[in-house]
Amino acid sequence: MNTIQVVGAVIFFLALAHTFAAKFFEKLAHRAPKHAGLFHLLGEVEVVFGFWAFILIVAMAAISGSEAAVTYAESRQYTEPLFVFVVMVVAASRPVLEIVARFLSVIAKLTPLPRPLAMTWFGLAAVPLMGSLITEPAAMTLAALMLAPLVFRQGIPEWLKYGSLGVLFVNVSIGGTLTSFAAPPVLMVAATWKWSTTFMVMTFGWKACIAVLVNASVITFLLRKHVSTPIASNKAGEIPVPLIVSLVHLMFLAGVVIFAHHPVFFLGLFLFFMGYTQAYERFQNPLILKEGLLVGFFLAGLVVLGGMQQWWLQPIVSSLSPVALFFGALGLTAITDNAALTYLGSLIVGMSDQSKYMLVAGAVAGGGLTVIANAPNPAGVALLRRGFNDESIGAGGLLLGATPPTLMAAVAFLW
Repeated sequence: MNTIQVVGAVIFFLALAHTFAAKFFEKLAHRAPKHAGLFHLLGEVEVVFGFWAFILIVAMAAISGSEAAVTYAESRQYTEPLFVFVVMVVAASRPVLEIVARFLSVIAKLTPLPRPLAMTWFGLAAVPLMGSLITEPAAMTLAALMLAPLVFRQGIPEWLKYGSLGVLFVNVSIGGTLTSFAAPPVLMVAATWKWSTTFMVMTFGWKACIAVLVNASVITFLLRKHVSTPIASNKAGEIPVPLIVSLVHLMFLAGVVIFAHHPVFFLGLFLFFMGYTQAYERFQNPLILKEGLLVGFFLAGLVVLGGMQQWWLQPIVSSLSPVALFFGALGLTAITDNAALTYLGSLIVGMSDQSKYMLVAGAVAGGGLTVIANAPNPAGVALLRRGFNDESIGAGGLLLGATPPTLMAAVAFLW
């Protein structure tokens, strides 16, 4: 432990406290119009970790010199923030959303539920499980945009919105465990521990499916009296999207997912995608570039700040028994990214198979407790916060809303 490590830990916990105070800054913005711009900036959850990462780099430059600060910043791996930005923009494009909505709408007609309620259930259950194929950030984006007009809107009680948000975040976190490449915390250990997709399905996947279905069914039941508004079709004046255009967009999405760990390729595909959307602008809605960039900024800040926490996190992880490790991982995930936690576990030599399972199970089960717990969560916050009071999502409300589905996930994985 040295001075900069202590400073890094202090700044990290200040950033964490800032996430819990974000809603307070939004309230200040309404009470003090003169400084509303500053308070709105401080109230943007997506800005928090990037803001404090900048402070860390400045502090590092003052303590260790500018060269050390630059070297540290450039040594971080920013592939995940870049990928989340790209996959958010592509997955949220109108042709992708419409073809997914059409497919789920056809299935919804076969269920005994009213169509809006069935679509709500699909958004909370089917789409998170699709994250095992299209990756969790893409699943979060699709689910959030599907659910926004149904659940996260005026007229829905605030406690139900937080409950639905908690279910969405937890289900996305555990729903990506059916494969070895879609969930960031699994990806961090899959190659080192030789966990294949078959292993994931047999060990984690079926348990995750049970928890996802139970969580989605319970919250949908609670929403049944509130989700009754018919789903609008194409807006007036909008040109229907041809099937070929939707298929081309799906090909772009598939390419981005396939090259998720190779930024040179997926950024190149993204530039082609931008050109294609310009060429066929009449079939597009505005791309969510701002939201995607804010989420990328948040995750990049988390990468910078998280890189300074290994000195105190790894001893905790390595010292716990398997059962204690499960609950320790579940709790630690609330204050640090679950992928960072499992990565630290992958560095421990001689870890038992039971401890490996407990570490990953706890990390994914706790992935919905806070905004920083799982990489896709900031995307959900960016796309859904306008549906909450003050257009801000409170960290305390999210924690309370996510606790019941987290307990369900914990029971399923400990079964």
